[in-house]
Amino acid sequence: MQETNPRPVFLNLFKIRLPMAGIMSIIHRVTGVVMVLAIPLLIYLLDLSLSGPEGFVDAKGLFASGFVKLILFLFLWGLMHHFLAGIRYLLIDIDIGVEKPLFRQTAWAVTLAAPVLALILMGGLS
Repeated sequence: MQETNPRPVFLNLFKIRLPMAGIMSIIHRVTGVVMVLAIPLLIYLLDLSLSGPEGFVDAKGLFASGFVKLILFLFLWGLMHHFLAGIRYLLIDIDIGVEKPLFRQTAWAVTLAAPVLALILMGGLS
């Protein structure tokens, strides 16, 4: 009998090539976590803006910074990605878009449409 080697196998994650749908799935999970972690900050901003006219001016002043605009864009990008990917997964659950070419195309569409929608929303917020 031949013994199996109990040593762990080195797994080089940089050599694994995930399909676009796999990458999109990972991004969907990460954006979900980021949105949950952003809740306290968003509640603080809402509380500040509703505390009175001075608080509203202070909250509005925070959004004048370029760094905060970048953070807002990244948050909107994640929100749009999570929203679009969620719709895609709901359609897959009812057997729409499960064929291989369409499956790959919808993964690309979600990944490319999310930053575009975030940019459109940023334009509307300025």
